[in-house]
Amino acid sequence: MSSPATSAQPDRRIRYASRGSSYFDIILALFCVVLVVSNIAATKGIEFGSWHFSLGSVQISPVITDGGAFLFPLAYILGDVISEVYGFRAARRAIFTGFAMAILAALTFLVVDHAPAASFYPNQDAYSAVLGFVPQIVLASVLGYVTGQFLNSYVLVRMKARSAEPRLWARLASSTGVGEAADTLIFCAIASSAIGITTMGGFWNYFVVGFVYKCGVELLVMPLTVVVIRLLKNREPSYWE
Repeated sequence: MSSPATSAQPDRRIRYASRGSSYFDIILALFCVVLVVSNIAATKGIEFGSWHFSLGSVQISPVITDGGAFLFPLAYILGDVISEVYGFRAARRAIFTGFAMAILAALTFLVVDHAPAASFYPNQDAYSAVLGFVPQIVLASVLGYVTGQFLNSYVLVRMKARSAEPRLWARLASSTGVGEAADTLIFCAIASSAIGITTMGGFWNYFVVGFVYKCGVELLVMPLTVVVIRLLKNREPSYWE
C-alpha cells in the first residue's frame, strides 16, 4: 500500500474506501429499500395544478409526475456516495443487488395477484389495480436506472481519474445530469402507460418534470452529499490508486 504524494509534488492519485465495512452495508441496504419502495409508489400518477390553457403557441398544463418522485432521487444521491467513496465496482454491485431485490418484489406481487383470492377477501380488484402494475414499473426502472446509474457512476469515476480528489462538486453535478437524462427518458417511455398517460404532450410533461425535479433535488442536497462523502472518506479504511 502506498502513501499519498508529498506536498512538494501534486497529488494525482485517487482514494477509494474498502467495501468490507459496516458503513457500506448500511448504505447498500438503504439503497435497496429506496428502489423497492420507489417502484411501488410510482404506480400512482400525480398532478399538481388544474389549469389547461395556451400561452401563444405554448400549451400550459399541470405538472405531471408519479409517487416514486418523492423518494427516488435519494437512489442517485446514494449512488454518488458509493461511486465516489467506494469506486465503480462497488457501485456496480449496489446496482445489481438493488434491482435483484426490486425484481424479487415484482415477482412476488405478480404471483400473489394471480393466486386465487379468498372468498372473504374483497379487495382483489384494488390489489390488481395498484400492485398489478409494479412489474411494468420495475421493468421501466431496471432499464432506465441501470443505464442511468452506470452512466452516472462511469462519468463520476472517469472525472475523478482525471482530476484526482479535487473538483468533487463538478463530478457530482456532471454525472447527475448525464445519468438522470438517460434514466428519466427510458423510465417515462415504459412507465407512462402504467399511470394513464396516453398523449405525447403528457409524456413530455412527465419527462421534463421528472428530469428537472430529480436534478434539482440532487443539486439542492449536494452540500449534504459532500459532507457525507468527506465523513466516510475520513472514517473508512482506504487505499490509493
